[in-house]
Amino acid sequence: MDISVTREEMLKTMARVQGIIERKSNMPILSTVLLNASGEKASISATDLELGFRETISARVNEEGSITLPGRKFFEILKETKKDEINLKEIENRRVIISDGMARFDLAFHSPEDYPQIVEPSEIKNINVSGQLLSEMISKTIYAVSTEEAGYKLSGVFLHPSKNSQAGLPLLSMVATDGHRLSLMETFIADIEDLDIKEGIMIPRKGMAEIGKLAAEWEFIQLGVQEKLFQAKTKDATLVIRLLDGRFPDYRAVMPAVTETSKIEMPRSALLEAMKRTVILCDDRYRTVRITLDGETMEVYSTNPDLGEAKENLKVNYTGKRLEVGFNPRYFIEALQPMISETVTLGFVDNTKPCIITGEADKGFTGLIMPMRL
Repeated sequence: MDISVTREEMLKTMARVQGIIERKSNMPILSTVLLNASGEKASISATDLELGFRETISARVNEEGSITLPGRKFFEILKETKKDEINLKEIENRRVIISDGMARFDLAFHSPEDYPQIVEPSEIKNINVSGQLLSEMISKTIYAVSTEEAGYKLSGVFLHPSKNSQAGLPLLSMVATDGHRLSLMETFIADIEDLDIKEGIMIPRKGMAEIGKLAAEWEFIQLGVQEKLFQAKTKDATLVIRLLDGRFPDYRAVMPAVTETSKIEMPRSALLEAMKRTVILCDDRYRTVRITLDGETMEVYSTNPDLGEAKENLKVNYTGKRLEVGFNPRYFIEALQPMISETVTLGFVDNTKPCIITGEADKGFTGLIMPMRL
């Protein structure tokens, strides 16, 4: 193989696959990418056996062929080279020369025949979804996915179709929870009923993060499902994700009825900043902030016997009974950060029920945070 590619285009692709390639694995080839050159194109593939990604870029192909490259090291080489064009040339003894005309790297590579095949669904029915909309939905749900090994059934984002209760419009519901908090996005998608997710599907956190990266860059994303595989496609890239098994819990059972809650409205930035300040004193042992609601005041208080205490008063309009309730402040921070509403609405019931977070500009979003014992 002997090809020349633009550094910028190859760097962009290699940056994208850094979240996919395995750095610690008993299969060293999973830390590499597969580079295949033919015609006037070069394709770069990466997989961890649960996700597979392939992107095609333009190339001047002097000699066709396939090689593998160490994913992390090749990325670092591209970051540090300065010329606009990079040449990759295979030489004997399974080695490749990477050069920009100034710097020259001589790397060994694994046999491309040993690289795991990325199986793409065949004859799959795709729907087009706005990249901006998909990116927003992911950013407002993925933070609540469980990162604990014991939480396998909660280690993904659950997607299922639903309908608007008033207009009967088809909605895509995207929900995540780790048992302590929950995030829900419901958005109108015209063709969602054509996507084979009637019983709901669960996409692993890592896969959802990669979909989010594609969605942030492209105007439209093609989505499709076939059996246990989920596919996201753009003009030049394809991402295939193996879906998680298991049944997602009935999340609506933990959501308080609207009539139960006492609501307060307050500036999102004020609440976010107060939580960021009071969390400073929290650690693994002392991770609770106490929220006290009484008339026109919300007191946010944290204490740590090893360090001290922090307290902040915020102006609100609360009409319910005096309430003291504990929460993990990081959950508030992670729920509020992706929101865009200037004013948020918080719904409280009592010190045993979750707090509900919504915002007028964040249509379709509901955040839920379970209380902690004080």
